[in-house]
Amino acid sequence: MNALADEKVGNYLEKYFVSSFQRVGTFRIVGKAKQGGNVATYFCAPDGRVLHAIAGPVNAATMLREAQWVVEQAKKGIEVAKNDGGSFKAHMRKAHADKLRAEHGLVVEPVTFDPVDPKDNDGALTYRDPTGRALAPILPPPPIDGPDVKLRLQLENAARALPASALVRDRGGRGWALNNQGRVHHLLAGHSMGQIEKLYGAVFEGILGERITTRPVEVVDPFPGRGRAVRN
Repeated sequence: MNALADEKVGNYLEKYFVSSFQRVGTFRIVGKAKQGGNVATYFCAPDGRVLHAIAGPVNAATMLREAQWVVEQAKKGIEVAKNDGGSFKAHMRKAHADKLRAEHGLVVEPVTFDPVDPKDNDGALTYRDPTGRALAPILPPPPIDGPDVKLRLQLENAARALPASALVRDRGGRGWALNNQGRVHHLLAGHSMGQIEKLYGAVFEGILGERITTRPVEVVDPFPGRGRAVRN
């Protein structure tokens, strides 16, 4: 499952991206093994706005496919937007809505205009509430209109086979099965090109169900070989 160890993935990411990482979730290190936690990947513009994301660990083929998709969509967006930021944002959100429909069978109207929020001047990464308020907001995705009629039966069967926690609701209150990556497209059809500090909470807590924390990593027995007798 370690997609970054694949040479093709590494070469592609090195060509188009500058990679970095940050720990925001809870996990423990016992000896040399990591226990708990999760991972999310964000493909961002140079100023930190999120173009695309992957929720959870994926294999090399999936990582490469999603990376290639976002690069191609960004290239198309630059071409059609002609230096207009609003048009580029609209293109990326429509691309996520189109991918949600093509790959998951659900129809959503992309949100191409962001209303002004007076709270936008507050840094979401700034810890402000000692009572435990989330470090980043969980953003609401746009409402789902319903299924693509060609895939309605398939979606209804899948919805019946999954627990309620794996479902999303449409405007009529019906539940539809949607995996993590589908939920990413659902979210980004309304929030792509938002700053990563405003989006990571919605992905990490809202989709992956992980708790965001500022606590340091708990290390149990950092020297697992200490105290053992050595025989020649």
